[in-house]
Amino acid sequence: MEWYALIFLLIDMRSFSSLWYWIVLAAVWSSVSHWVMGVPFDMITRARRHGGEAADDLAQLAAINARRMLYISRNGGSWLIGIVFFLLTLLGLLAVIYRVEFAQAVLLMFAPMVLVGYLTLRLALRVESLTPEGGAGLVRLMLRHRFMVQLIGMIAIFITALFGMYHNIR
Repeated sequence: MEWYALIFLLIDMRSFSSLWYWIVLAAVWSSVSHWVMGVPFDMITRARRHGGEAADDLAQLAAINARRMLYISRNGGSWLIGIVFFLLTLLGLLAVIYRVEFAQAVLLMFAPMVLVGYLTLRLALRVESLTPEGGAGLVRLMLRHRFMVQLIGMIAIFITALFGMYHNIR
């Protein structure tokens, strides 16, 4: 067997019946829910429990990441929105009209991420408007954002699992 045949045997392009797809889906949602606007979740919980220097570190890192995201959105946001929605439209056409399984799988993974991106940008705007020290209000905002991301993730994984089971049965 040649090497490329072995690779395509290992990485199956039938997405919903591939273990690799489900591993990637779980890893993506785990990563997205752990990093709240670029800040690791353990830093948020440490700031909530201990305050002081941990809360200052959280406020600084959140402010840095908020400024970075807002700079990108203010300078190239219209291009970025255009590219993202072009890709969504392309994936939607391939998934719905042409019934390409790989496009269906990527669309079910990518579409909820657009909503998460919007919520993250909204969080960055709120962090920018907070006082420099942040404090308990910042922790509350970031925990609420993480909860919303986890809720979106649970719904997205549930819908993906239902669609994947339907696709495999059909």
